Order: sequence, then C-alpha cells, then structure tokens
Amino acid sequence: MTEVKEPAMPKTRIETLSDLIFGLALSIGALTLIGQPPKNFLGLVLALLYYAFSFLILISVWFGYTRIMANLRVETRRTIYLNIAMLFLVSIEPFLFNTLLNGELNTQYVSILYGLDLGGLFLVQAILGNVIITQKSMTTEIQRHYRLIRNSLLIGAAIFFISLIPVFWVLTIPLGNETYIHLTFLIWLIPLFQRSIRHLWEGRSSKKTH
Repeated sequence: MTEVKEPAMPKTRIETLSDLIFGLALSIGALTLIGQPPKNFLGLVLALLYYAFSFLILISVWFGYTRIMANLRVETRRTIYLNIAMLFLVSIEPFLFNTLLNGELNTQYVSILYGLDLGGLFLVQAILGNVIITQKSMTTEIQRHYRLIRNSLLIGAAIFFISLIPVFWVLTIPLGNETYIHLTFLIWLIPLFQRSIRHLWEGRSSKKTH
C-alpha cells in the first residue's frame, strides 16, 4: 500500500504566523508597563530595564529565527512541529515575564518556568539550525556558518538551564533602598551578547582564511 504524504505547509504562511506572534508578544510586553505604574523613580528605571531585557530577548530570537527560516529549504513535519513549539514558547514569554515581575506567586518557581522557556527558545533554534547543516544542497561555507550559530545557541540554552540552579537565585546584588536583584537575572543577560561575540569570531576567522 502506497503511503500518502501530507502536503507541506508553505514556508511563507509559517513566517507570516511567526511575525504575528512575535508582534503580539512584543505588544503585550509593552502593555504591562501601562498596567503596572511604578511607585518611585527607581521602580520606573527597573521597570524599563526589565522590559528592555524581555524586548531584547524576543528581538534576538526573531532575528535568529528569520535568518534560519531564510535558509531552511525543506519543509517537513519535523520542522513544522519545531516551528509550532518555538512559537508557543514565544507566545507565553510575556505572560511568564509579567507573572515573574508581579511577585504574586512564588517568584523562584516562576523564574524556573521562565528560564525553561528562554532555554527552550534557544534550543529549538539550535535544532532548526542543525537541520540546515544536514541539507546536502548547502555549501560548505553556509554549513560552517550555521554550525557556529547552532553551537552558540546551544551554549545560550545551556546558560539558561544552568541559571535555574537554586544557588544563583539565593545570591543577590543590592541596589539600594532595600532593593536587590537576583544573580539569575544577570546570568540571563549573557546570551544577549553571544551574537556580537559570534560576529567577532567569524570576522577573525575569515581574516585568517584570507
């Protein structure tokens, strides 16, 4: 009996859906600033910094995702499921981040879910990047480039997962006026600089080859 193959979803439709979800996630994140007015100037600064972190995370993921999708030439059931998983993680990011800042629930437990969400975003991108590497139609240069991206994303995912170790939540840095920040939040900043570090590494590597 001949196996009937389901038609693959056009990549443009997946990318349109992803742009919509990323846009909604960014909009919801901005609306949380309106719904929670700060009580003092320090609270205002912290609210802006927290929002900037969430904004940069989503923008970083969006940039990486669009670049990966631009070179992902084969639409299979596996890649569609990976896209769905990543878009789900993107859609819940504002909710988890807002819950984390509210402090109404146990903040440490919420931070674990949020860290898992961010780590999952990087991990799914790494898997999608690995799909590009395995495509035979890709040139050696493109495969080398995406191998570096995949490894960078895997390191980023590992950083988020490692940050969930309880000791990083216990350690805090005082900011004054009985305000402090958990070391976990600072560790989450590290993956944001990976893109710049990767570009510098690629630039140095290309100079050596020439």
